[in-house]
This record gives sequence, structure tokens and C-alpha cells, in this order.
Amino acid sequence: MPGGGADAALRCILCYQGRKLRCHCGFYKSDGKVMWDLHTTTDMKLLLLVCLLTWPGITSAEETGFVTVAEGDDAVLPCSLSSKENIQQMIFDWKKDEEKQKQVFYYVKGKYYNYGLTGQDQQFIGRVSHFQDELKFGNASIKIRNTELADNGSYTCIFPEKQNSHITLYVGAAPKPYVKPIHDTNKWSLLLCEVQGVPKPTVEWKDSAGNILPAGEPKVTEHNNRFYVTLQIVVTKADNFTCVATQETIHHQINSTLWIHFPGAVLKPWVTILGVTEDGTQLECEVKRASPKPDVIWQDHAGNTIPSQKPQMTDRGGSYDIILLTTVTKTDNYTCTATQKEIKHRVSAKIYVPVNVSDSSPPWITGGFLCTILLLVLAQCCVCISN
Repeated sequence: MPGGGADAALRCILCYQGRKLRCHCGFYKSDGKVMWDLHTTTDMKLLLLVCLLTWPGITSAEETGFVTVAEGDDAVLPCSLSSKENIQQMIFDWKKDEEKQKQVFYYVKGKYYNYGLTGQDQQFIGRVSHFQDELKFGNASIKIRNTELADNGSYTCIFPEKQNSHITLYVGAAPKPYVKPIHDTNKWSLLLCEVQGVPKPTVEWKDSAGNILPAGEPKVTEHNNRFYVTLQIVVTKADNFTCVATQETIHHQINSTLWIHFPGAVLKPWVTILGVTEDGTQLECEVKRASPKPDVIWQDHAGNTIPSQKPQMTDRGGSYDIILLTTVTKTDNYTCTATQKEIKHRVSAKIYVPVNVSDSSPPWITGGFLCTILLLVLAQCCVCISN
């Protein structure tokens, strides 16, 4: 135990974000102060559970955790009987922990709210269901549909005289940020990121290397208990730029990425031999991130344009990736040229293609050669037999 002592204890929380399980563990002193935090990924959850079950002095306790969803999404609150026994003929009760507890869902031996039982709080009528097929495995989880901000809070799952478990529901997780360029020039671009959520999200821009980029002060407004955050940034180079929204208190992070390209001269094309077919040797010329769109052609050493396939073109919001294929049948130096007339720019790349002479030999030459070899072998065999 790092820096531990006799008064330190390990506590772990199973946390659901959407449909993904996350875990958070830490060593705590008796006064509640954190000594050391450990965040584990989904891949480590089995190892974590084994450690918890085998750690000296640790016994099973009430489950605690949290679920994070965006407003309007469905939320699944997990609860299972530790024994995993069939609970179809048992009782379990879900309550929302407030000054006066609210009845969320009540199950009694096959009957439940809206199916033979009454008493559900008005807030949850018609929005809460259980997983009928999972009851035989001890699963008492419930789903709250179309979540509202009023659903925020702590919930308790009760198996009378057996076990209780607690979970906190956070409604208001920020949805995917809205990003777009709002002004462009040949040298810079002004990018906009808009995020909404509860609690107030922290917003920042990052480049493709993950570096946090300097930006202006975020503009924050609040309406109907929801925060709206806008953050702008000026960029001056081509890259993937990502807007990241973080809500630390509910352990939620989400992002959106935007590719920005500035007009400029195309770089030297990439040329290569793809392979040999019945028709000849196939060549490929690839031009990437070109703006404005270039014209791409193949030529032989004499400058003659070679017939090519239709260019394969990908538009990346003003910049273009182009692939041009051609097939040649003779040894020569071949050139792929990309031309951008608007900016008076031209660049090319050459490749030498040796065409195998034996491939073009007349059939009678190849056949004659094989016949000669066969006759020599037969003659040798005859000599051996006569001896």
C-alpha cells in the first residue's frame, strides 16, 4: 500500500458511463482523506474484482457507483443479488434517496408497478422498466427512459433482509461538441466549439499530438439549469483539431475533431509499381492533401501522355487526395505530373519500369526450348538403359 498505514483502507467504485463499465479505486485514511488514487480501465475490471475478493481483511460490502447519461438518454441502474440466485419469486425495491424517498420501482413475486401494483412516484410513471429475462440470474437492474435533470440523485436497490446497494445517477452529460470553421483566409482559420451540459463542462482545444492549444476565454451562459459553453481558437497550420469537453465531477469526457487545410502547392507525388498483369505492368501515382485540385497525368520519357484509368478522388473539405493508375508494356522512364493552374504550380515524380523480355517472347521460342530440354533428358535415359 503506497505510503499506507494501519488506518488506510482500499475503496473501489464501479462506475457506468453509458454502457461502458469504469472503475475507480483509492486508498483512504480513516478521516476520509485520499492517500492514493487508482483509475482502472474496462480491461482491468476482472483483475480488480479478483483483488477485492482476495485482499486480506476486505469483505463484501454494499455496492456503490454512478451512471452518467446525457439528458433525454436512457439510463440503466445496475443491481444484482450477490448470490446470483433466481429472484423471480423474491421482492426488490428501488427508491430515490431524497428528504422524502420516492418510489421508483417495486417488484413482488412477479407483480410490479403498472402490472398489479400501485404507488409509484408520479415522476417515474411510464418511464421505468426491469429486465424480466434476467431475473433468473439475480439481476434486479432497472432502466429509466428519457431521463430528465430531475432524475439526478442517489438511488437505493433493496432486497429486504438480504442486501442494499446504492448508485448515483448523473443526468446532463455533455453530448458530442459541435465544431466548425467560422472564418477562413489563406493563412489562418477561426474555429468554433459549442458544448452544453450539466454540470458546467470544461472546454479546450487540442492538436493532433494532444497538445492543449491557447485559446480565448470561453463564453458561458446558463439557461434552465443547463450550461452552454462556446470556445473559439485561431489556427495557422493544417492539422486535425479536437475540441474536448470534460465534466470531472461526473467522470465524463467527450470530443469532436475537425480537419483544417490551407490552400497551397501540392507536394511531390508518390509513384510505385503495383504489379504485373496479363495486360502489362500497373503503375500508381498518389497525390495527397492538394489544394486547389490538381490535374494529374502519366507520361513516358518522350513526354507523351499515357492513357490512364479514371482518377480516384477524395474531397477532404477543400483539399484533395488523388490516385491515378495506368498500365505500361515496355521498359521506359515514366513520369507522374500534378499541375495546379490557379497557383501556377507543377511537380512531378519519375519511376523506371523494366519490362521482363521473357514475358514477351513468342510462344514458339518458349515451347522450343522446353522441347529441347525434354529431348536431352530422354536421350540420357536411353543411354542409361542401353548400358
